[in-house]
Amino acid sequence: MSPTTSARRFAVGAEVEEGGTLFRVWAPDRKRVSVVDCSGDRPEQLLLLEENGYHSGHVTGMRGGARYLFRLDDEPKLYPDPASRFQPEGPHGPSQVVESSTFAWQDSGFEESPDARVIYELHLGTFTKEGTYRAAAAQFAELAELGITTIELMPINGFPGRFGWGYDGVNPWAPVQIYGSPDDLRVLVATAHAHGLGVILDVVYNHFGPNGSYFSMFSRDYFSDAYQNDWGDPINFDGPGSPAVREFFCENARYWIEEFHFDGLRLDATQAIFDKSQPHVLADIVRAARRGGEALSKSIFIVAENEPQETKLVRSPEAGGYGIDALWNDDFHHSAMVALTGRHEAYYNDYRGTPQELISGLKWGYLFQGQHYYWQKNTRGTPALDLDARHFVTYLQNHDQIANSVTGSRVDRLTSAAELRAITALMLLSPPTPMLFQGQEFASSAPFYFFADHEGELRASADKDRRKFLEQFPSAAARQAQEQMARPAELSTFERCKLNFSERRTNAAMYALHKDLLRLRREQPALKQRLAARMHGSVLADRVLALRFLCDQGDQLLITNLGGDLELRPIAEPLLAPPPNTLWAVLLSTEDVRYGGQSYGPPWQVGKLVLPARSTILFTTKDAPKRGSERAEEESSA
Repeated sequence: MSPTTSARRFAVGAEVEEGGTLFRVWAPDRKRVSVVDCSGDRPEQLLLLEENGYHSGHVTGMRGGARYLFRLDDEPKLYPDPASRFQPEGPHGPSQVVESSTFAWQDSGFEESPDARVIYELHLGTFTKEGTYRAAAAQFAELAELGITTIELMPINGFPGRFGWGYDGVNPWAPVQIYGSPDDLRVLVATAHAHGLGVILDVVYNHFGPNGSYFSMFSRDYFSDAYQNDWGDPINFDGPGSPAVREFFCENARYWIEEFHFDGLRLDATQAIFDKSQPHVLADIVRAARRGGEALSKSIFIVAENEPQETKLVRSPEAGGYGIDALWNDDFHHSAMVALTGRHEAYYNDYRGTPQELISGLKWGYLFQGQHYYWQKNTRGTPALDLDARHFVTYLQNHDQIANSVTGSRVDRLTSAAELRAITALMLLSPPTPMLFQGQEFASSAPFYFFADHEGELRASADKDRRKFLEQFPSAAARQAQEQMARPAELSTFERCKLNFSERRTNAAMYALHKDLLRLRREQPALKQRLAARMHGSVLADRVLALRFLCDQGDQLLITNLGGDLELRPIAEPLLAPPPNTLWAVLLSTEDVRYGGQSYGPPWQVGKLVLPARSTILFTTKDAPKRGSERAEEESSA
């Protein structure tokens, strides 16, 4: 055994270098840590103990592909590396040395355009029938043609079993083996870049899963007993030993960017990342991730989930924030779902789906920015009126919200096709960054359930916990609903969630609508500017709203009617007045027959505005005719 002889790329893990592999692991609770070569080709080798609890050293002759385990203090049981780069046999098996430098990247200079960003969330196991990195990559040309710019992968860090969501991962540095090898993941990212798509990765820095986590064998200081976490022991970011734990996760954020060329991260459940020290670990993680982008000469995009809606996450470090780019906006989702379904039980209780809620959600971000929130019997949210629309991600579906129901049904099963088309257009044409969930664009018939391949007691507890969670919905607590609920550990539950891409053809009308909406979003000057400050809204009737997009190159007007047929007379609303010497002309209507609609008549008629039921119409301007009669106005507007 020789001491560390060269600079490491990352603080922990196994890194191939000249003549062998350099190992480093944080195990302050252990006096001795040895590397055991699983092939038996070389003797067990003791790592050198550093003063700060790290054990490190070079193992001669060990190269990429070699499998190894750690022996701790001469104990008979061997353990995988907490910072393993790959677990070919799963979390309970040996770790594998990965030589990343052999992959031939050809994406130099690739960078997303933040102005046109449209996110597409997908789960690798169910996105394709095969459920692999390479199978997913084969669909990226189609997603680029659709108008997607950014793929958001649900967590891919190592977890046990044949299937799962990935949020109970236990190998934060290892791409899970059920989807393929680390190089297969690199192929996925490289393919995305070749098609002009960015890829961001959902990472979980708030807990480890209950099966396959060996961190406590190396040190209990990975965990904190000062806080409560709904999913497991909280991570220690501010207690004794926390500097090494912070380094572990900050380096991990940088690793995914540098090693796999990801274009950003999605930070899961940041409200459960506890830290009373300064700077907050989230700010450190963001800085580390951006350093990874700098190493590749590109900027990266970081989005966060934050249930209490703390806007300091997206404020600059100079303003006391963490420097994150955007936040998921559950408020808009909840209001939109109530508007579409009329149901507001459980956490939908404080929403009514009114036109004003929808306008406010699109213009101001969060609806709750400090007001009393009856569902939680407390205030909710922090001020966001000064934030730009780019700081918020809006959606009608995501993995959580679909699964948080008895049947795991997509929203198109819960409302009318016309209403869904109307509110889809409203979301996709508005300034915030929109996100689609896999298959949403073609009204996939596949449900999306919670699934996890647990065994024994965990299998039963996962089923029990899921049912208990859904009992907050009175409808889900009913006996008949409980009997129909899918069981998370059943293979059939997972298999039923897989997409069927033939539905792009069978549901071609919905697919065409999404493609046209995304084209308008990126091509129309008034829409692609994405400035909430230049968007103004008005409630026209009980279920009707208007958005006016002001633009030096020509205004546009969007009207969404979620109610019945409406004749607006008189038209006493200034946002509906066309600019001087112009008339409004229809650019798109969700009631067009090619989108599955029932067609529509001329919206602008003499002295009145006629809106078909459950529709959205996008208007642009055209020059008014020189002859100035009401008859001419009617004909030209039509």
